[in-house]
Amino acid sequence: MSYIICTGASLTCSMGAAPSVFKANPNTVTTTALDAGTIYDFQPNNNILPFSMCSSLLNPAVSSATAAANGVLTPQACTPSIMMPWSPGSTGVTIGGIPALLDNCTVPCLLGGTISIVAPTQTLVEAL
Repeated sequence: MSYIICTGASLTCSMGAAPSVFKANPNTVTTTALDAGTIYDFQPNNNILPFSMCSSLLNPAVSSATAAANGVLTPQACTPSIMMPWSPGSTGVTIGGIPALLDNCTVPCLLGGTISIVAPTQTLVEAL
């Protein structure tokens, strides 16, 4: 059973230090009075907020700080870098012709790590 994700859902990044919050783009579809998300709601700092600190050595700021600390991993501020939609998306529910975002979707960060949904905010609207 999958749930449609809406604004306020809790996100996590495998390289981030703290959870973040999802914000759907405004649309005409809501779940529990909150905007429902689509797989195209992946813009950094708009739909996906930073995860506090980043520990990925693919992040230039982290690799530079780690090198300056003689190889001791030195996390730096998270700046998500996302260039593709969430996947896999709903096969049975669309919002404006775009697959709905479900709680099993993930999206990779180009600086390392995988972003996933840990709490969908609502549990009343199931996707088919």
